[in-house]
Amino acid sequence: MLLSLVLALSPWAQAVQVAAEPIKLAMIEGLSGPFGNTGEAVFRNLLWAVEQVNAAGGVSLKTASGSTTAKHLLLLTRYDSKGQTEEALSVLKAAIDDGARFILQGNSSAVAAALIDAINKHNAREPDKRVLFLNYAAVDPSLTNEKCSYWHFRFDAHANMRMTALMSVLKADTALKSVYLIGQDYSSGHAVAREAKRQLAELRPDVALVGEELHPIGRVKDFLPYASKIKSSGAQAVITGNFGNDLTLLIKAAKDVGFEGKFYTFYGNALGAPAAIGDAGIGKVLAVADWLPNVKNTQSEAFYKSFRARFPNPADDYVHMRMQLMVRALAQAIDQAGTVNSIAVAAMLERVSLTFSSQTGSMRAQDHQFQQPLVVGVMDKLGAPGVKFDVEGSGYGFRVVKTMAAAQAEQPSSCQMQRP
Repeated sequence: MLLSLVLALSPWAQAVQVAAEPIKLAMIEGLSGPFGNTGEAVFRNLLWAVEQVNAAGGVSLKTASGSTTAKHLLLLTRYDSKGQTEEALSVLKAAIDDGARFILQGNSSAVAAALIDAINKHNAREPDKRVLFLNYAAVDPSLTNEKCSYWHFRFDAHANMRMTALMSVLKADTALKSVYLIGQDYSSGHAVAREAKRQLAELRPDVALVGEELHPIGRVKDFLPYASKIKSSGAQAVITGNFGNDLTLLIKAAKDVGFEGKFYTFYGNALGAPAAIGDAGIGKVLAVADWLPNVKNTQSEAFYKSFRARFPNPADDYVHMRMQLMVRALAQAIDQAGTVNSIAVAAMLERVSLTFSSQTGSMRAQDHQFQQPLVVGVMDKLGAPGVKFDVEGSGYGFRVVKTMAAAQAEQPSSCQMQRP
């Protein structure tokens, strides 16, 4: 259940004199099972973000009289959900019992939806132990629409936002005449498929949908049958929201059957996917993200280099700028509120606006959906124009071909938030 307790201190933070109790953050994530590698990638990103906040002295709380207490460090705690909803709900209770007031999760929209429901009920039942849920990767649009909650904040662009950025590139590919949709059979996979079809019909009605498939999430070990169907369909491109091994194995299988089309992906820029496809992916694998290492900016480059210095193993090279912004936004909100009271911190979080390493973002109060620029990159060889950095030591990186401003990526919301 509880894997480890990590007081995230960088070498610089060792000298900080902090007598106050740390503020507990609980990361609930699949750290074992088919998506364990994605969970560990998340942990590295959150750990590094927490280290940097602590290196600057942590956050300040106020006493009842209004005076500022000693600085408080952030305490990052790992709970293994094994990628399962029931396990996530079990460790949520453990995290709250352990004193965590901030829950961090993202690598499953189904788990996120269950956590939102459980946290809504818990906060109503136990107002003295209310918690906030910070979501860094669960992209089902419903989480900030019909399922929106005052206690939930999403820092990743949701599926419709990501699809808008991808489609802005696909739309310009005039040679493309046929696509195949494949995704994971759960809430996020369904959302990706719906939006892909909607935007294709609107933006490229001339493109034929020659196949559509949803497969069990995290259970397929051999994607060759799926890849063979894709190839035999005559599709010139695949659109997929797959992540983790479900994406890596799919791309590898496509290479093995000789599929020569493009992949328009949400997460094709790491976790073994570039190495799996090799030269066959040059100019053909595209990925959308809030940030990519080859964004041309000196601050961005310094940020990336410092992460790699902290985690020098090439296999650990999966960097998420939004997770840095999320932790910094939380620290800023706690500082401004002067308390860890969930209502007070939420009030600060829903109006947060910040910039870090040239990346900007702001929270939309209506639905607690973070608004930020998005980029689309295409796979190329290290050293090619625009590819200063590769991925995971693979010799392949992603050249930025599209930058979309936050206002262009923004989507309407149907959220009718119930506020305390």
